[in-house]
Amino acid sequence: MARRIGSANKPKTAAVVTRRAAAKAPDAGAESAAPGESADATPRVGESLRRMRVKRGLSLERLAQASGVSRAMLCQIELSQSAPTINILWKVARALDVPFSALISDQTPSRTKILGADSAKVLRSADGSFSSRALFPFDQPRNVEFYELHLAPRSTEHADPHAPGTVENLIVTDGQLEMTVGDAHYPLARGDAIQFEADVPHEYRNPGNVETVMYLVMTYAEKLGG
Repeated sequence: MARRIGSANKPKTAAVVTRRAAAKAPDAGAESAAPGESADATPRVGESLRRMRVKRGLSLERLAQASGVSRAMLCQIELSQSAPTINILWKVARALDVPFSALISDQTPSRTKILGADSAKVLRSADGSFSSRALFPFDQPRNVEFYELHLAPRSTEHADPHAPGTVENLIVTDGQLEMTVGDAHYPLARGDAIQFEADVPHEYRNPGNVETVMYLVMTYAEKLGG
């Protein structure tokens, strides 16, 4: 998480949530549209990105240098001409120092919310092997995010370091997972959980022949927002 599989640095979104071994996903910097991503999310991402970039006084060129995402791709995202992958959103969120979720916020506060499965905000890796579904609303700054993650058989998702102080709490509910945090490796079976500091490179690998399903709680050191 995501490519806060997502925010600041994305469940890098997810995010959320920010990922790829046997059937390795494309490089984290791959700049391509995510297959199957909801078209409804694309304008919202573009609007949020432009709002936060302008608020910080950043040109497209400066944000491109800070995030490692090309100026052309950033421009396409702001114009809603391209649906960014999870990894791209993670890189941008980290550069802007915002939670992954801030980039896909719809800014519609309400005391009670139903997050229907048919209208879920789902982001995918470039090859579609990794998906992140946000299980929380995006209407206000927060320091905790909750994601449902799916990882295809024999696939790996690489995540860049999130912001300092970011902690991931993850439980495997189906399948198996090989979690790598820095240089350490942790095999996890169904029902196993892990908590780790996510400000180092980490990856999620599914060594099995069935899909791995995980639930991730991402906690940031500070409450951040757009």
